[in-house]
Amino acid sequence: MDDNIAVSSATLVNPLGLHARPSVKLTRLAKTFASEIEMAAAAEGPWVDAKSIVKVMAVKAAKGAVLRFRATGPDAAKALVALEALVVGGFAEDEGLSEHAEPLNG
Repeated sequence: MDDNIAVSSATLVNPLGLHARPSVKLTRLAKTFASEIEMAAAAEGPWVDAKSIVKVMAVKAAKGAVLRFRATGPDAAKALVALEALVVGGFAEDEGLSEHAEPLNG
């Protein structure tokens, strides 16, 4: 394995958990990085490729679940910071429940 390994975790805060829209956002973001990125809903796994929409959607994590990420490659740490921010930010879903949301014309 590469010596540029990073690990991170984040709790799902969006009401519906890891459903289709958040899964798409997560995989799109993961694909912007050169590193190999895996995720799991449990410490023991199973670990799946975070760049695969089919595998990410199969995780089926509910609100309150902790998503774990690990990445290997040149931008591993940067990738996990971005993924953690996406999850903690509720995937920027428009459900009015994100405490980080700001008015559009504010």
